[in-house]
Amino acid sequence: MYSSTEVAYREVKERILTGALPGGELISEGEIATDLGMSRTPVREAFLRLEVEGWMRLYPKRGALVVPIPPAEAEHVVHARYVVETGAVRAVIAHERSALIAELHVSLDQQRELAVAADFDRFAVADTDFHRAYVVAAGNPLLTGFYDSLRERQRRMNSAALHCGSTDTARIIEQHTRLAHLIEIGDAAGFATALVDHMSGVHQLEMRGL
Repeated sequence: MYSSTEVAYREVKERILTGALPGGELISEGEIATDLGMSRTPVREAFLRLEVEGWMRLYPKRGALVVPIPPAEAEHVVHARYVVETGAVRAVIAHERSALIAELHVSLDQQRELAVAADFDRFAVADTDFHRAYVVAAGNPLLTGFYDSLRERQRRMNSAALHCGSTDTARIIEQHTRLAHLIEIGDAAGFATALVDHMSGVHQLEMRGL
């Protein structure tokens, strides 16, 4: 069982990642405490932890500001993902990969179901998991560990893109299907090109130098 502080931390962080608490919003300990049915103390401790992690900025007697996604951070995350994902795929295609392809197709089926249901929060998680699958399949725990360090920021970016209406789930699924096919046929160069098109479109970024 989690402590009250841990419950508050997990709940508030989840709301930030899904966009339920959007960047730029000022919230108070009191309103979160009331919403969660707990005292202000664990919420205050959770806010402090979230500030240390960079998700919030605290202002005494005013509240806590949910830190927006900085444009430079979005670009840095996407570039880091590109390096990791293309490296992972080059390693993956050198080995038998039928199990990975089957996993990617299961993920695609799930994405289609979530798209029909317009469940954008779970779709954002499924999107993140799709990409992570081939990173894990590369079999390099250091690579996977670094990729996972980007996971929460990647998920928040995905949720933001989906909720603002700038991203079409059908288009994402079409592009994911293309990426899975390129892994299946062992086309690392084609995968790298398709990945640039995919990520630059989803996040409305110009991926310079790639």
